[in-house]
Amino acid sequence: MSTASKTPRTVLAIGAHCGDIEVTCAGVLAKHRKGGDRVVLCHLTLGEGGNPRLTPAEYGAQKRREAEAAARVLDAEVLFGAYSDGELPNDEPTRRWVADVIRQIQPTHIITHWRTSIHRDHAAAHAIVMDAVLLASLEGVVTGHPRHRGVGSIVFTENWEDPEGFKPYLYIDTSDVFERWRECVTQYQFIAGGISNFPYLEYYSALMRVRGAEAGVQYAEAFNVDPFEKRRVDSLLP
Repeated sequence: MSTASKTPRTVLAIGAHCGDIEVTCAGVLAKHRKGGDRVVLCHLTLGEGGNPRLTPAEYGAQKRREAEAAARVLDAEVLFGAYSDGELPNDEPTRRWVADVIRQIQPTHIITHWRTSIHRDHAAAHAIVMDAVLLASLEGVVTGHPRHRGVGSIVFTENWEDPEGFKPYLYIDTSDVFERWRECVTQYQFIAGGISNFPYLEYYSALMRVRGAEAGVQYAEAFNVDPFEKRRVDSLLP
């Protein structure tokens, strides 16, 4: 992918918790921003339940600050949902809230979670976003903003908690923005170290190297797409 888009794009990345979207695709987001595209992060919950040494309110405030710092590294905009960690509701009000975000931002591209996960919030986020894209396009659905006529593409991130059925389909070379990715994600304490026993930074650094090796570059981020999108039509063999 070129770092300069011929037509400016707007990339909306929607994650279940602060940190989910950055650790899986901040490299691609950095490339789009470097090319002049608009990048918006939307965190449906703060992910405030993941620190055993702090109350959810205390850790939620910390995660919000970290998310804002991560967005500044990317020179991106950031939005926050009002939902609780572990309790993201896949219901009509939530779908309409996300639909209104889509209408407000008018994205050409959306990045979100894969459909299956060991974390209920990730699976809920996928279902919410997919329904919200449809709702945002319908004239008869009334929200605070006018309809969005269509998203150019929707892709799904590779997350260690979302492995079932995920198969890399699209590889984006992130070799030139790897250090920006690292600076972005280490704004979060749980990624930099000191909260979780899971080695987030090492895992995702290694994953980017593996995907880069598969793609013939140094580092890459991989994405999946809806099975119905996995078709290519041509007149002859490429």
